[in-house]
Amino acid sequence: MIAYPPEPRPSLVVVGELDGRMPPGIESVTDRVMVRSVRTPSALAGVLPDASIVLLWDFSSTLLREYFHLARNLRWVHVAGAGVDAVMTADIAASDVAVTNARGVFNRSIAETVVAMMLVFAKDILTTLALQARRSWLHRDTEMLAGQTALIVGAGEIGRAIGRALGALGVEVTGVATSERHDRDLGRVRSVEELDALLPTADFVVLVLPLTHLTRGMIGTKQLALMKTTARLINVGRGQLVDEGALIAALQSRSIGGAALDVFQTEPLPPQSPLWTMPNVIVSPHMSADFHGWLEALAEQFYDNLDRWLGGRTLLNVVDKKLGYVSGHPAPEA
Repeated sequence: MIAYPPEPRPSLVVVGELDGRMPPGIESVTDRVMVRSVRTPSALAGVLPDASIVLLWDFSSTLLREYFHLARNLRWVHVAGAGVDAVMTADIAASDVAVTNARGVFNRSIAETVVAMMLVFAKDILTTLALQARRSWLHRDTEMLAGQTALIVGAGEIGRAIGRALGALGVEVTGVATSERHDRDLGRVRSVEELDALLPTADFVVLVLPLTHLTRGMIGTKQLALMKTTARLINVGRGQLVDEGALIAALQSRSIGGAALDVFQTEPLPPQSPLWTMPNVIVSPHMSADFHGWLEALAEQFYDNLDRWLGGRTLLNVVDKKLGYVSGHPAPEA
């Protein structure tokens, strides 16, 4: 897909902030695009009619989907995150506006987080820290990750990075995607239609899917009941992939072994949620992807795509708006 700049100095609207910051280095593009920063509905409504590009810097903001009907000249939306669920609507999907995302920036960081979460469970680190706080010396045997099985639900770039990391530790990995195929990092990838049959085989179930109408609520009471009583669920995708009430019930009844959750149905996680105090749960505040320098990496990725757009070249990381994610692995145009 090629998006051509519609005017000599097109308008770029930056929506929101990350960690209280604008995109690092944004001043470097002001000679080529007219930059407008907005944080409120009224501000967006005032500048969107003339905007050619929207950078959804706050990837969780829903402002654009609410005011998309005002976008007369919009040609390209870039979401500074892997998931595009905050922006995708039927109107945007049906339009000729190109949507790109931050695919590739977070692969290694999320893979490292998943490995860390699995090691916390396998090596009983939560108990070790609790005992340390009480100055209690209690020797225990712990698990080896080598030889255990992990079901990685979501076989995109992040899922493959997780597969590579776990494979190096001797974990037997199976990927799950929309269709069956062979993958160099995950081996035989199974169809999501086989998920229920695969769940009873896994020691760890790792969710790394985007949120779409097909994936919302895909892990519910039935799926949790199919898992081993010793299995752990790890969710680094979206909170809405899981029926949170059903998960809490399964954890309270010990019908599964535990959960490591980086995403939740409501964020921040409400203080009254029982997930905070469960001994078999890791609560992580949606930070599995973030590393020192992540804002700079996101900004540089956008500036690279902006250079391509201004030069009339093919954009990278173009989202298939019917699927809700980047599909396939086309070679980028030079």
